[in-house]
Amino acid sequence: METSLGTTPVGSTPEAEKDTELQEHEKILSSDFLSMDQITDLLKENVDGIQEKMGTFLNFRHLQTCLKEGILLDYYVSGFLWAKGMEFSITQYSKFMTLLDMLLHNLRTLHMSLEDSIKWLGEVMAEIGPTQSQKNEEQNVFNIEQANAIIDYLKISLFQHYRLYEFLFFSTREEIVIGTEGQRPL
Repeated sequence: METSLGTTPVGSTPEAEKDTELQEHEKILSSDFLSMDQITDLLKENVDGIQEKMGTFLNFRHLQTCLKEGILLDYYVSGFLWAKGMEFSITQYSKFMTLLDMLLHNLRTLHMSLEDSIKWLGEVMAEIGPTQSQKNEEQNVFNIEQANAIIDYLKISLFQHYRLYEFLFFSTREEIVIGTEGQRPL
């Protein structure tokens, strides 16, 4: 999602533009990727149970044979387990998992570059993080340490492997090499 920086449309004020941007960001994380009941259910499980239930929640039916489903399940389960280690509240779990999903959505659907995804993350974290004005205090989901930890986690999970996720979503079957057919001997 791009926001305009530095230009104000004719007939609008900077305050009106800021309110519009805030509404856009609120919409971004307003729908929850996982329901509160699903999160509560996952918190009761061990790693295997989390994987099984997450696969069901994501409607993955071919985990044994579909590499893409396996990779995506790993992405979400790893994120959930990381959040569990952070001892997030249910609301924080919800927003974090929605953030993970939106980042993949931006890559898959909007074809966002790594740079645009990092910029988008910064904008969203500014909206749900601790730097909000007093009137939007209820939107502050994460404190400074948590927000920094989320950014650090995304650096080593999604962003470090961004090219691989691009390949996962945009490569054709012919590009995937399986086995040794066609390789030259050393």
